[in-house]
Amino acid sequence: MASRERKRADRRKRKERATERRSEQAAKLEAMTARTEAKNAAAREKLEPLPEGERPLVVTIAAVISALVAISSLIGYAAGVEVTRIGSDGIEQGEHQAPILSVIAAVGLMGTMAYGLWRARYWAVLGFQALLVIVLVAASLGLIQATEWIQAVGTTLLIVGAGALFYFMIKAMARIQMPQRPGSQRADPD
Repeated sequence: MASRERKRADRRKRKERATERRSEQAAKLEAMTARTEAKNAAAREKLEPLPEGERPLVVTIAAVISALVAISSLIGYAAGVEVTRIGSDGIEQGEHQAPILSVIAAVGLMGTMAYGLWRARYWAVLGFQALLVIVLVAASLGLIQATEWIQAVGTTLLIVGAGALFYFMIKAMARIQMPQRPGSQRADPD
């Protein structure tokens, strides 16, 4: 009988310790959340909203890259540049001119993105960052397959460039989406 009571007392103590640990963990989590929010508020306070008509340098670079891709796609199609077609089975099917719908889609997407980036629109910056992520993943997979050192160097440079562009666009995106300070009269054109 005494052992049963001892077991009950031990269970009660374990439950109390578990409750104490949970409350300690909750207090630590709350303190961490408060510190993180304080850091976020300090970072937001340092940001300056973009004046009307201004765009960060990295967004301008992205707009130029988008425009160049759109223009080069048009010029390549008009010049009759042939691309290697690969079938669904992974076998090359020869050199052919790119399908017109593919060219129209690429030119439309990149042209629209270039326009949005030039006007410093949040959706365009977000879209360009999504494109950079696709480039980073594809280049990383390409680096795995590199058979010559020149391929490895070129792919690594592509990864470094796209990664740097992505990194610097984060702060620019925060400035573009930043709400106006109290007393500001700028209306959102979108």
